[in-house]
Amino acid sequence: MIERNVIIDGVDPQTFYGPNNANMVLIRNLFPKLRMAARGNVIKVIGEEGETGVFEKKIKELEAYAARYNKLPDDVIIDIIKGEAPKAVNSEGVIIFGQNGRPIAPRNANQARMVKSFAENDLTFALGPAGTGKTYIAIALAVAALKNRACKRIILSRPAVEAGEKLGFLPGDMKDKIDPYLRPLYDALEDMIPPLKLKEYMENDTIQIAPLAFMRGRTLNDAVIILDEAQNTTKHQMKMFLTRMGMNAKMIITGDATQIDLPRSTQSGLMQALRILRGVKGIGIIEYIKKDIVRHPLVQRIVDAYEAREEQVDREFESRLSEGRDREE
Repeated sequence: MIERNVIIDGVDPQTFYGPNNANMVLIRNLFPKLRMAARGNVIKVIGEEGETGVFEKKIKELEAYAARYNKLPDDVIIDIIKGEAPKAVNSEGVIIFGQNGRPIAPRNANQARMVKSFAENDLTFALGPAGTGKTYIAIALAVAALKNRACKRIILSRPAVEAGEKLGFLPGDMKDKIDPYLRPLYDALEDMIPPLKLKEYMENDTIQIAPLAFMRGRTLNDAVIILDEAQNTTKHQMKMFLTRMGMNAKMIITGDATQIDLPRSTQSGLMQALRILRGVKGIGIIEYIKKDIVRHPLVQRIVDAYEAREEQVDREFESRLSEGRDREE
């Protein structure tokens, strides 16, 4: 009899063990000659050397499947342990498999272009109205790069500009103060990474929160860096952010030109950057339109209604100016 410790380090243990340790119960039944106990990310197994060796090999195969698809169904456990190929999962076009194995893939042509741009360029701008999925796809691309070990960390940033409200003093440390502004990014991360694994990534700085104001002086290597709501950066902030890029790094910058919350006298750094950098080799620009909105169908109708109202106001303003000129003449 020998004892082996098999370490589960490529996937969240909760995903591997299943609800109420159901997966471990099944694995025990499939290895009746072995005694085993699971604690945290370590499975301790006792038995004959040959069978414990087979056990470790099968556990690693199960771990690889769970890491790729973010789930571990009963039929897959049975097939892998019995030496049979599990039923194929259609992964064509899938960026990553999110919580419970839900495939996350482009849902429109511009999202597909964004995926292609990320693969071909080190800097990608994604512009468009709310609800087009630009931020969600950016997070999916970053998480996929982390899982595939194409990068060592994900860095999330966003300008701390309120949307028409003055929130005043926020209590807590730096993370507590910036968290409310990054909530949309957290929501996407929680869709793609199991809670315990996400907590681990946050604690060991594999996923970092980097307030835009504190980025000066840093060189960001081996990372995917996402700047969200970039329309609210100033010209100086945008230039500073763009020049943080280090070796083996990719940047995704998302924004919406119709939701600029800066003072009227301040020019958006995003809009200036697009004018300056358009056509530069290694930079991709994806421009989403209203038809790309993938939220509730009502969102597109709301956007249409607001645009129609703004056009009406502009026409009325031009009409009043014209009438004033006619009277002066």
